[in-house]
Amino acid sequence: MRSLIASISLIGALIGCDGSARTEMAASESSLQPPSPLNANAQSPEFSEPPDWTLDAIWYQIFVERFYNGDTSNDPRLEDIQGSYPGIAPTSWHITPWTQDWYQLDDYAQGNDLGKDFYGNEINSFNQKSAWRRYGGDLAGVRQKLDYIQALGVTAIYFNPLNDAPSLHKYDAASWHHIDRNFGPNPTADVAMMDEEDPLDSDNWIWTSADRDFIELVAEFHQRDIRVIMDFSWNHTGINFWAWQDVLLHQSHSEFADWYWVKQFDNPETDVSEFEYRGWLGVHSLPEIRETEYADHSERTYAFEGNIFSEAAKAHIFAVASRWLDPDGDGDPSDGVDGFRLDVAAELPLGFWREFRAHVRSINPEAYLIGEVWWEKFPHELLDPKPYLQGDLFDAHMNYRWYRIARQLIASAPDELAISAAVSRLEDIKQGISTRQLMSFMNMSASHDSPRLSTSLYNDNLYKFDASPAPDRDYKVERPNDVAFNDVRLLITHQFSYIGAPQIWAGDEMGMWGADDPHTRKPLIWPEFEFDPEVAHPFGEERPHDEVRFDESLHRYYQQLAALRNQRVELRRGELEHVLIDGSARTWGYRRWIPGQLGDSYVVFNLAGYSQEIELPLSVASWQYQSLLSDIELEHREQSIVFHLPPRSSLIISSDGP
Repeated sequence: MRSLIASISLIGALIGCDGSARTEMAASESSLQPPSPLNANAQSPEFSEPPDWTLDAIWYQIFVERFYNGDTSNDPRLEDIQGSYPGIAPTSWHITPWTQDWYQLDDYAQGNDLGKDFYGNEINSFNQKSAWRRYGGDLAGVRQKLDYIQALGVTAIYFNPLNDAPSLHKYDAASWHHIDRNFGPNPTADVAMMDEEDPLDSDNWIWTSADRDFIELVAEFHQRDIRVIMDFSWNHTGINFWAWQDVLLHQSHSEFADWYWVKQFDNPETDVSEFEYRGWLGVHSLPEIRETEYADHSERTYAFEGNIFSEAAKAHIFAVASRWLDPDGDGDPSDGVDGFRLDVAAELPLGFWREFRAHVRSINPEAYLIGEVWWEKFPHELLDPKPYLQGDLFDAHMNYRWYRIARQLIASAPDELAISAAVSRLEDIKQGISTRQLMSFMNMSASHDSPRLSTSLYNDNLYKFDASPAPDRDYKVERPNDVAFNDVRLLITHQFSYIGAPQIWAGDEMGMWGADDPHTRKPLIWPEFEFDPEVAHPFGEERPHDEVRFDESLHRYYQQLAALRNQRVELRRGELEHVLIDGSARTWGYRRWIPGQLGDSYVVFNLAGYSQEIELPLSVASWQYQSLLSDIELEHREQSIVFHLPPRSSLIISSDGP
């Protein structure tokens, strides 16, 4: 892999060690071990354990509609978006130019005479109007950026939903077993094929051009030693979903009537509709799949037993999983995806997840299942993931708990956190969870459901609370300042050197900014494009005029961190101990090492606003260390290393032994 070799060579130059000496060191004795190639000597994990490859992962999250438009011939048409929020789009609707100022309203969305949304509210806000936007991102665009993705150094892709669906986010599935029509090369033909298919007959499902394009793309990722997982929500469908459409038409007589939480069917003898159903969090466009037990999560989310009520619905879900895990059904899953990210996982019963895990692992013993286990009670209490990590449900969860602590420590958001308190909290969230699971966690820095990393660190609001201008008119939407982007570097240095697999929300490495949804979902700022400056404000207020351009320096730093993590096994799989905790000086450091192997790494932070001389105690005084990613000079003493750290900076030093 040319780009990976180049990245490792870059780190070798930064380390400044003798390359020949490193080459001669046996792999079993050295910390310098890149991840194994895809399927190289792979051994099936125990049923209860995460797959081995996940411990080495660097995740890159792709939201296809906003990633890159590689084929304008498949761009969404007006009819393709009908059935999505906020409602019927104006007849003058069109694709939004990729480089348009984010807060500039599209011409079809000007004014306030645009009808009402699904809930009877006038469509007059930016958030409502921006939900109509489509930019035309597609699988062809992902394919055209494969070299970029590989050169970044990531080893695993987390795709946001790819379901055929009318929305921009695709959580409102019209079909789980087909890729979105506008992500593939021939939407018109794909729609005709899907219309002729019996969606309940999984033995005879057809493969659309978009389906085939995706499977080919998975193969191309695998050829580059990059894993792929898909995002599904079995908790709900969209209103265009084929089974839901049958329920709407036939009401209680539909064979799918027991698939959904229908409170009351329509009485055909009356002039009004009595039809009433549950939508996820009350969202009308996301009717909920029915479980054997109803759990009310309106006030607090909790783990609960039970299963999917309809055996047919569950069988359909399992068939969908089988389709993407082993597309040709030959018993060899190497042509399929490598697992699933499971949306709102805590809102489905544990019994279902046990059966789902057994089904998935029966097809691919190396498949990865990661659950979105997030809030217990918003916005203060994050849900304890341990009930979901007993080896019978998920391999890992999305580690938002780590990020909330790291954000407060590094950016003092919402207020300053003592280093000792941060370390205590970081240790607390590890309790009761196996080391292997901790290493397979996806350490989230930002996502489609949260502000961009730079914007999150720039604002001092409570984590995830009022994190956009709609609820908080004072929320800062402009380009974050240099202090915030320096905090980005501090945080990702910690993220890439800590226990757990680092995750990049595509675009953060480019220097993008944006508040919570929808603003975190801007189209990516590829360097070949010339973007309009951001000058508009969602409320028409004054704001700084910001140039929008690719941040080469930040991107290069992400590459260097990824290459370093890929090269040094202790940063991926090593033990961790905190070796420096100085609250008054705001300095913090930890060591990563693997017992029985030569070499280790230390990561040190100066979070104070002034330069400091730091003396770092060493575990093995005779080893020689090199400063990585910087030219900071090290003074080796008998039992320690001394160096000067500039204000608000970090240092990684590593040794391969004596």
